[in-house]
Amino acid sequence: MDGTTAPPVARAPVGGRPFRLAVPRVSGILHPRQLAVSAFLAAAVFLALCWDLSVGEYGIPLTDVARALTGSGDAGTLLVVRELRLPRAMVGLLAGVAFGMSGALFQTMTRNPLGSPDMIGLTHGAGTAVVAGIVLGWDFGLGTQALGILGALTSALLVYGLAWRRGTTGYRIVLVGIGVSWICLSATDFLLARGSRFQAQEALGWLVGNLNGRDWQQAGPLTAALVVLFPAALLIGRLMRTLQLGDDVATGLGTRVQTVRLVVLLTGVGLVAFATAAAGPVAFVALAAPQIAQRLCRTAWPPPLAAGLTGALVVLASDVVAREVIPGTELPVGIVTGVLGAPVLLWLLIRVNRAGSGG
Repeated sequence: MDGTTAPPVARAPVGGRPFRLAVPRVSGILHPRQLAVSAFLAAAVFLALCWDLSVGEYGIPLTDVARALTGSGDAGTLLVVRELRLPRAMVGLLAGVAFGMSGALFQTMTRNPLGSPDMIGLTHGAGTAVVAGIVLGWDFGLGTQALGILGALTSALLVYGLAWRRGTTGYRIVLVGIGVSWICLSATDFLLARGSRFQAQEALGWLVGNLNGRDWQQAGPLTAALVVLFPAALLIGRLMRTLQLGDDVATGLGTRVQTVRLVVLLTGVGLVAFATAAAGPVAFVALAAPQIAQRLCRTAWPPPLAAGLTGALVVLASDVVAREVIPGTELPVGIVTGVLGAPVLLWLLIRVNRAGSGG
């Protein structure tokens, strides 16, 4: 074994039904519980989307929102729902899916429930790049979104390179990632202290994770990224299952451990990079969503599809709370997810410590 933290004990899924298709030649096992949970989460995400579109200074009944999404209804409702509110809500939905799936990939790869992009420096690397662009003017004409993607990719390469020692292990990736995360946080704090008041305000509005003012300009690149990365995350899920048995056993079963780990890393980084570029580093979604999905599905690892749907539900519900908790004030969505996610982090730390590997 590589010394990584063992995943939380979970009941193995039961009732799996094998299937095989002649064209295309695909085989696998269907798990009815995972399908049922995913269908329930998809319905809940749609309801949360309608709820998010209904709230605001001009309240709209949920039935009118549903009709507006299909293109029917009066002109005023169509304008508010489809043109003014839908882009913001879609950014939240897509970012939640990307954060949830990315967290599931990293937690499975590292075999550690704490191995999420929040904890290993990827979102913080994106934040440092964006703040540097705002304060120092090092944007090179790229814009906030491109800087966020570049920062996350740079952090990922740094973590992977420093964790490499004749290969990588989940344990080293988590430890190195935590160190890189704190370096990025310190650099960000220094840049904020150096910048002017207006620059600091602009940077903080992005760093906390915010859906205010988001439009199709942010939703477009994230949608394009998910078209490619969403199916990739589902496909590599099968390859990662042998990693749960440890590197030695996985190698003995014919799995190219380092190749799989690199593919998972690139896919997860792509998901979190585009999500962070669109909505900012929304706190704790990538950490909490996979754990919630894992327990709903009763699997031994976080299922990527259910984790993505859970992430979307968390972001949309948190956005509604952020807009309604203080009348007349729209809080950044990251504040609400931070309040909700902090207890989840403490709970995970307690579980890891009780497992005997938390120090």
